[in-house]
Amino acid sequence: MNLKGFLKKFKNGKILVIGDLILDRYIWGKVSRISPEAPVPVVEVTDDNFVLGGAANVAHNIIALGGRATVAGIVGKDRAGDVLRNLLAERGVASAVVEDSRPTTIKTRVIAHNQQVVRFDREGRERITGKVLERMRNIIKDAVREHDAVIVSDYKKGVVSRELIKNILSIARPKGKLVAVDPKVGHFHCYKGVSLITPNLMEASSGSGIDIRDEKSLLKAGQALMKKISCSAVLITRGEEGMSLFERDRVTHIPTVARHIYDVTGAGDTVIATFSLAYAAGASMQEAAAIANHAAGLVVGEVGTAVVTPEKLSESLLRGC
Repeated sequence: MNLKGFLKKFKNGKILVIGDLILDRYIWGKVSRISPEAPVPVVEVTDDNFVLGGAANVAHNIIALGGRATVAGIVGKDRAGDVLRNLLAERGVASAVVEDSRPTTIKTRVIAHNQQVVRFDREGRERITGKVLERMRNIIKDAVREHDAVIVSDYKKGVVSRELIKNILSIARPKGKLVAVDPKVGHFHCYKGVSLITPNLMEASSGSGIDIRDEKSLLKAGQALMKKISCSAVLITRGEEGMSLFERDRVTHIPTVARHIYDVTGAGDTVIATFSLAYAAGASMQEAAAIANHAAGLVVGEVGTAVVTPEKLSESLLRGC
């Protein structure tokens, strides 16, 4: 398979990302002593930065790969919301953001010596209703038609529901557009009828009701998810074991290409972004999964939320040929 050929077409891809917008904050430092007040490490802060997370990170991945992206989601009327919107603009992501009274979701990670010491979250997870939901529906109605594919990035923060998925499918399915979902445990009942879901092993186990312990149980879980959701494909990401793509007539196991795994933060975002962009560029499900596997292998080799460039992806594909 000449997978590199699809990368040149990424610039023509226009992907709509719908879901939970998250602002990731990283506090970097070093630890040299334990606090005299409690048995906890004292982190001497050396740096502090914000990056896009959740659905915003999916859109950022698409932009970094050379495609075009619009993100639709909810932010609060707060400083974190302002920072998130500014970051989207700086990264070249078009946004259709709806303001709500809830706080903007922000995940703060304290990193010392390339290891996460602690994470603390500020968020509201209430399901969107009323005028906020209506505004989201209006945005989706106009935006789906203008894009080549749709990604639903579900972090279970209140945006994604069965009603919203039905709304997306009613517009995208008649036009034959890919609707891919990065799922969340407890929400699998919402995804019926989508084109693709990309669960990790834990999510696939929970969604299928089958404890995945070996290849036999993996096959049962993938087939169960296909039947339960009535989707065209299931792409199960398996960490060090790579990925497994389930389609109606076949299963393809794709070994990992990662040289080192330091941090899986945001890897699922990279997988679904790369897969959708490759598929929109004309790749088959198998080809898109293979390209996404290379992209995932690159981001897990870096600490913190990371994205992949076409140059790095091209080099990885060349090494894999």
